[in-house]
Amino acid sequence: MGKSAKLRLAVATAAVLLLAGGCDRAKPVDPAAADWPGFGRTDDVHHYSPLDQIRAGNIGKLKLAWSYDLEPGHSVTAPVEAGGVVYVATRHSVVTALDASTGKLIWEYDPKAPEASGKKLRLAWGIRGLAYDNGRVFVGTQDGRLIAIDAKTGKPAWSVQTTELDDLRFITGPPRLFKGKVLIGHGGGDVGATRGYVTCYDQATGKQLWRFYTVPGDPKAGFEDPAQEMAAKTWSDGSWKFGGGAVVWHGLTYDPEFNRVYIGTGNAEPWNHNVRSKAEGDNLFSASIVALDADTGKYVWHYQETPGEEWDYDASNDMQTATLTIAGQPRKVLMQASKNGFFYVIDRTNGKLISAEPIAKVTWASKIDLVTGRPVEAAGIRYSKANSTVEVWPGFSGGHNWLPGSFSPRTGLVYLPTSDHPALISNTVIDGSIVRPGGDKSFLKAWDPVAQKAVWTVPTPGMWGGGAIATGGDVVFQGQIDHKFNAYDAKTGKRLWTFDTQAPVQGAPISYSVGGVQYVTVVTGWGGSLGVFGKNNLGSWTANLDYRTMPRRVLTFALNGKAVLPAAPAPTPQVAPADADYAPDMARAQQGMMLFMMNCMLCHGTDAIAGGAGPDLRWSPMSVSKQGFNDIVRGGGLLSRGMPKYDELTPDQVEAIRFYVRARAKEGAAPTKLVLGAAVAHP
Repeated sequence: MGKSAKLRLAVATAAVLLLAGGCDRAKPVDPAAADWPGFGRTDDVHHYSPLDQIRAGNIGKLKLAWSYDLEPGHSVTAPVEAGGVVYVATRHSVVTALDASTGKLIWEYDPKAPEASGKKLRLAWGIRGLAYDNGRVFVGTQDGRLIAIDAKTGKPAWSVQTTELDDLRFITGPPRLFKGKVLIGHGGGDVGATRGYVTCYDQATGKQLWRFYTVPGDPKAGFEDPAQEMAAKTWSDGSWKFGGGAVVWHGLTYDPEFNRVYIGTGNAEPWNHNVRSKAEGDNLFSASIVALDADTGKYVWHYQETPGEEWDYDASNDMQTATLTIAGQPRKVLMQASKNGFFYVIDRTNGKLISAEPIAKVTWASKIDLVTGRPVEAAGIRYSKANSTVEVWPGFSGGHNWLPGSFSPRTGLVYLPTSDHPALISNTVIDGSIVRPGGDKSFLKAWDPVAQKAVWTVPTPGMWGGGAIATGGDVVFQGQIDHKFNAYDAKTGKRLWTFDTQAPVQGAPISYSVGGVQYVTVVTGWGGSLGVFGKNNLGSWTANLDYRTMPRRVLTFALNGKAVLPAAPAPTPQVAPADADYAPDMARAQQGMMLFMMNCMLCHGTDAIAGGAGPDLRWSPMSVSKQGFNDIVRGGGLLSRGMPKYDELTPDQVEAIRFYVRARAKEGAAPTKLVLGAAVAHP
């Protein structure tokens, strides 16, 4: 290219940037910084974009550039973007491709996961993320498939079943892509005799390359590798019959410097340490970070955050790699804000602990011993050994959950959504009897991983804030349950900008550049395990979590955007349908409540007060239709829309559930007057 052509290109690029941002700096965008192709954007999972066109000095001009309406359903996903196309997976892994600068639909692919999932459909609500590489989009499904989709056509290139069709493993986490490979784990560790594993496949063909089990199996069948034999020594005899859990339902990181993958494992199963392992041993590799060779899947090292875990303290959150200066020396580290409430900095060369401090209220341990790397547990905190109920902080949703934080190499800070909430747990049932005493609070914290302390803290509404990202403009973006999408100064925590999204924002945003313009994209809506608690138990806020009318949208922002959202929809009137035949019957309602708690609560909420994961059945006309209710519950009439089929229930049992819903409708918004004995709830 000659000098004149280069000059014309520079002038044209500057003109585009000036039109997009007024007096903002005009400079070329590094191609490596332009896209956001995976969960966390890059291998180091920083959830950070170096783009700096949007910053404190001009963020007042940040406006809606376009929006795209999605179908009702689970929408807590983080999108990805590559080559000017935004890809988003919502509901049960329905993937939508949109023009990144206009929002125009390019294609949509529906894997028909609800129809294929069987009983797995009862265990979760959909996908949290997806990934792009080399012209293909990769996504997991509720029924356990991993699918490679041609990014141009929206047609599947290949599909593999990563789980057994008749087990209770399912996929909700995003795949991790590296070196022409794709790594995926699964959920299902709290629902039966499930043994966790991760599997690596060839990106081009879907051929399985290796698999690593996170807990040992039956010793008589032989161990798959030496790591399983080592782990077996930390379990009691016969404990393998319980499955063991330790599923890898989310946290996956690739480290190109050492050619390793780091996997974060879930809690051991059953929860009660005495039941699953006679209160013996650390139960490896549950609640652990495990380093594996990226080519072979061979064990390299592990660090167990919660030995002998029994409080649902998964180590499954995002793990971020970085080089930090600690005590005057550069250290190659792995960082994780764990569900157990501690922020861990680990030497990723060998798995040794460097530091750990609480990011939330923690009562189960006083500290992490830096010599042994083990927690110093509080006296009497193990309910498996107690004769009474134990109160523990954080509760089973964690001091930090899967909703990602962001590490900014500019500020050296990690921006974390955190939560302070308790749980009451006893050993009266295998997995613990759990009740929520209340007192939930949530925050967005800027955490210094070297000093291990908060630099600034911003209270957020409800029990959880949405995922957060940071940018090269020193701006932190986070959505919240109160229909606000906010931007904060990365150094001070000052709120710089806010947008009314008309719906909660739970998933993490992304930022990318197309045509010299920096965009920020986020998905609105609600879903996930918070639906179990109902809107009365999500904190002091005034958000609309009505499943039927809540907008689920892809929102995209740019400087000087011109789009406008339509008026917010009116919530469904909370009026019980006419039910002239209803007559109070406490015994019948009690029976129905027990069945509701065992089968329906996870989506439709405690006290049948839905929190957004599913519709509030109290206001449904189907509650007064015996045939209609039966057709949906036993017949699978709404299967394609994500409502599971419960054909093993008898007509009388379904009728008891319907009666309980009718009773709750008569009581209105008040908590149930009935008393539940021992209920079990899982996130």
